[in-house]
Amino acid sequence: MKEFRLEIKDLSKSYGSVIGLNNFTFTFRQGVYGILGPNGSGKSTLMNLITDNIQRTSGEILLNGNDILKLGKEYRKCIGYMPQQQGLYQSFTPYQFLLYIASLKDLNKKEAKTQVIELLTLVNLKEQAHDKISSFSGGMKQRVHLAQSLLGSPSILIIDEPTAGLDPSERINIRNMIADLSKDKIVIYSTHIVSDIESVADEVILLKDGELVKSATSFELVQSIKGKVIEKIVSKDNLPDLRRSYPSNNIIQSEKGLRFRIVSDIKPEDFEVVKENITLEDVYLYYCR
Repeated sequence: MKEFRLEIKDLSKSYGSVIGLNNFTFTFRQGVYGILGPNGSGKSTLMNLITDNIQRTSGEILLNGNDILKLGKEYRKCIGYMPQQQGLYQSFTPYQFLLYIASLKDLNKKEAKTQVIELLTLVNLKEQAHDKISSFSGGMKQRVHLAQSLLGSPSILIIDEPTAGLDPSERINIRNMIADLSKDKIVIYSTHIVSDIESVADEVILLKDGELVKSATSFELVQSIKGKVIEKIVSKDNLPDLRRSYPSNNIIQSEKGLRFRIVSDIKPEDFEVVKENITLEDVYLYYCR
């Protein structure tokens, strides 16, 4: 398998006086990279820069050492993009829709037909290949979107909020498909659903205020906050006051009652250190809130 790398060096993007991304540096290789951060953290800006949808203010994006601006169309052929908001032609069948997208990507007809059948099989829609998209569930429509992003066999796949609004079983389906795709691709996956990232990402990238806060595996990130996750059992009556005192918090139901969890460098006297069941959500609270 040919190895390749996507290098981001000191990448910045400003919208007037607003900084969307500030001096972001990272190297992507084959695997799944989960991007986490609150609204306005720079996730969408980063993805739009990588897909060459917007112009950078400064910095470099290099594919195997070559600037993507110089590669031009050759680079864009390497990119598959599944944006968060994308329309589907409801009167089309998935077969028709994918053939249409294939024509926009300049695939020849014979190759396009072969790929469309292969991709519909991959996303478990072969049986519904000639059904109207208007009859599809939200999860089925997301699978059509995923299939279109794979047309042309891209080596870099950019996926934005693929499981938003889906039921748990469909979320798991999409997650599993993404994990399978990472064997020979760079998959950059942005979502607000922390558990999805925890399930599939080989490495997690944490963004806040347009800057890279930390990047590591989920395990390494959890290890980095050990001793900082603290909680106590509380009553519902105490929640309003506690939330005012500790805005970044998590409430967990347990047999003993409500566990009010925070992540902090300082332990209040009446809190206990959590030694087990620390999650990526706790990591997110510590680094991104």
